[in-house]
This record gives sequence, C-alpha cells and structure tokens, in this order.
Amino acid sequence: MAGAVYRTIVVGYDGTRAAERALARAAELARGFGARIVVVDVAAPIPFDAPDGAFGLMPYTSYRSPENVVLAEEALWRQHRSSVEAYLAQTGVESEFAGVVGQPAGEIVDVAADRDADLIVVGTRDAGFFERLLGGSVSQGVAKHARCDVLVVHGPADAEPD
Repeated sequence: MAGAVYRTIVVGYDGTRAAERALARAAELARGFGARIVVVDVAAPIPFDAPDGAFGLMPYTSYRSPENVVLAEEALWRQHRSSVEAYLAQTGVESEFAGVVGQPAGEIVDVAADRDADLIVVGTRDAGFFERLLGGSVSQGVAKHARCDVLVVHGPADAEPD
C-alpha cells in the first residue's frame, strides 16, 4: 500500500492557541507534501471561555439570533485573519479561507467534504463543562464524522490547558 499523499489540508481555526498549534502543524505538512491549506475560520454560535488566544490576541466568538448571525468583535476577527495570512505567507504555503459561523465540528467536516480534502487538522484543549455536557469537543466531533484522515494536535505536555 502506498503512503498517504495530501493535496488539500483543511485546518480548523477559531482564534485559540490550540488552533494556532494546529495551523503550524498543517503548514509543516503542507510544505512537506506540496499541499494547499484551507483555513476553516470558525466562529462558534455560542460564547466559550478560552482565555488564551492565538497570536497573542483574544479569541473571538459570535452570537446567533433567530434573525441573523452577527460576528462579535469583528475587528478582532480581522486581526486574527491578518495574522494567519501573514504566518502562512511566511511559510510559502498556498492557502485560502473559508469563513463560517456555526457548530465548529460540523462546519469543518462540511468544508473538508466540499473541498475534497485529504486531511483535516484540528487542535484540542480540555473540554469545559458545557462542551462535556453537549457531547464532547470539536476534535472528537471532527474525528467521528470526517470522511478523510484527521490529525488532532495536542499542546505541550507541560502547558496549561487552553
């Protein structure tokens, strides 16, 4: 059996340090395989408690109302996207963004299916009370429902949980 060849790598990004680690790993893999990255820029519909954001920024959240979806702190979201674009430009990896608002695991899996991705890369952090209550983490949901390989990137063993 031949080894895996990754042409399209989807990485879930929500503005947390876990997502920053996943982005870095996806960039390493994309360079090695000559693949392109699709950054699924996910804003979750309910706020969550994640004190440490990626690139030294606070993470962003969004709020859903029955009439519309509004991204809270749009300037912060733009800062994150700018930081991600700058980082990926430095790596020389071809990339694109798929900005979505919704349930992160489902949105990441859907974008991966739409882009015929070979690999999804997601970060992980300790699930909070509400995540455990509602059925687990984003990484678990992606791994369960994805139709392609999934890489879950963990933080350093001695790091504080995200």
